[in-house]
Amino acid sequence: MRFAITGCDRYAGVFEAFLAAGWTPVKLFSGPASNPFSANNKMMAMAKRHGCPAQLTRISDDDLADLAQRSCDALIVASYDWRIGNWPAHLRYAVNFHPSPLPIGRGPYPLPRAILEGRDKWGMTCHKITPEFDSGDMLAIEEFAMHGEESHETLNLKLQMAAGRLASRLAQNFTALWEQASPQGGGEYWPLFTEAERTLDYNAPVATISRVLRAFGNLECFATLNGEKIYVRQALVWPDAHGFRPGSVVHVNGQHVVVAARDGMVALLDWGLIPSASIQNPPAN
Repeated sequence: MRFAITGCDRYAGVFEAFLAAGWTPVKLFSGPASNPFSANNKMMAMAKRHGCPAQLTRISDDDLADLAQRSCDALIVASYDWRIGNWPAHLRYAVNFHPSPLPIGRGPYPLPRAILEGRDKWGMTCHKITPEFDSGDMLAIEEFAMHGEESHETLNLKLQMAAGRLASRLAQNFTALWEQASPQGGGEYWPLFTEAERTLDYNAPVATISRVLRAFGNLECFATLNGEKIYVRQALVWPDAHGFRPGSVVHVNGQHVVVAARDGMVALLDWGLIPSASIQNPPAN
């Protein structure tokens, strides 16, 4: 089968799985590599190696028509910042890999909330693309367990691995899975996380602060330090029955700063004052 694919290096395993199954790539659609989450060097190299062009701008209706002219059968969406247009006018198939066990976790980036809510399992779903985001019939799902200390980084890696396994299943039996796809039914839409959800509260228990830190990881959290707003890339916590007011600085060693929380300490290890746009935007699905 001939296919076009969208994506970046986080989901290169999807591209690899379809190639391994003998599918023929027609075109790669990606986007500007503006941060580590959108890096696409591997995807671009794979496209070049297989002789298919790459495009870093949004897919237009003309692009979909061009895919039809190239005898493209399917569009495989594995992370993409933009909405896909009227693909049925040009292609037989279009599917999206969504990083949640649909119908739970519809929305732009469900990973942090999955950790904040303490979910015990998660998954990657492949569904038909419809005008309403993340609501198309499901072809297949690849689920896995979450552990008590799950972080944004571990969950992100688990999803990448699950996407590769799921893509292998799909590539080998795509038409049958498409025809057998099942409606999602009722579900939950999770909007993009808020600044408040991303902010450390020193009046909270350290267990709660730890969960927020794990949920956002390299996406960074917000906090305050001596009245100044900061970003936090890395911090550790521990319980401590102390007498300090929450938010007080109790120890400094170079860049490392220990701040009192309600029932323990927060060690700020990698942080900085916030200039404009220093906090990273979340990656696309």
